[in-house]
Amino acid sequence: MLELAILGLLQESPMHGYELRKELAAKLGAIRAAISYGSLYPTLRRLQSAGWIVEAAETSVTTEVVPALTSRRGRVVYKITAEGKERFAELIAQTGPETYEDTGFGVHFAFFARTDQATRLRILEGRRRKIEERREGLRDVLGRAAERLDAYTLELQRHGLDACEREVRWLEELIANERSGRSPAAPSSAGGTPSTEISPSPPGRQQSSNEPERP
Repeated sequence: MLELAILGLLQESPMHGYELRKELAAKLGAIRAAISYGSLYPTLRRLQSAGWIVEAAETSVTTEVVPALTSRRGRVVYKITAEGKERFAELIAQTGPETYEDTGFGVHFAFFARTDQATRLRILEGRRRKIEERREGLRDVLGRAAERLDAYTLELQRHGLDACEREVRWLEELIANERSGRSPAAPSSAGGTPSTEISPSPPGRQQSSNEPERP
């Protein structure tokens, strides 16, 4: 998943390690904790060895935006190669159990704008099945063992069930949008907030219509 995220970000523009860390945090939001930043530079070295990215020359702009105490390694600029773009296209088209899990789904969803409709639908439908299974499991626990749970454990189970139900509704709306060709992030004519957002289960907070968009 980190490989996919790095290649996707470098398709937007060359970046140094410090910028990649910032953009990963901004792009992945709540699921960034599931990706170890300690693996960032080992992954970059692996991508270099595979020929999917290369080191570019440092620029004065890069030197200015990197904090003074950042190591030289943080000032190395990475850019994607033609082979790296092919690898990204291969990864973004993959579907399967890994893409339905929380982290895998979140990373793929973050790059849905560059994913074809058929792949988006397969991932959304697979994720919906995954969350429906999780929801039924929680319902089963609450139905069979609620009386044996203490108040806090019971509340935690209810919270998880509520999150699953909300995500299923969110996914069903996204699937309906995909099938009809509508954009999920299009704001209402009255200037309200978008109806959906990029996040794993449960969906995170929505961006206010008054907040500036990220560059």
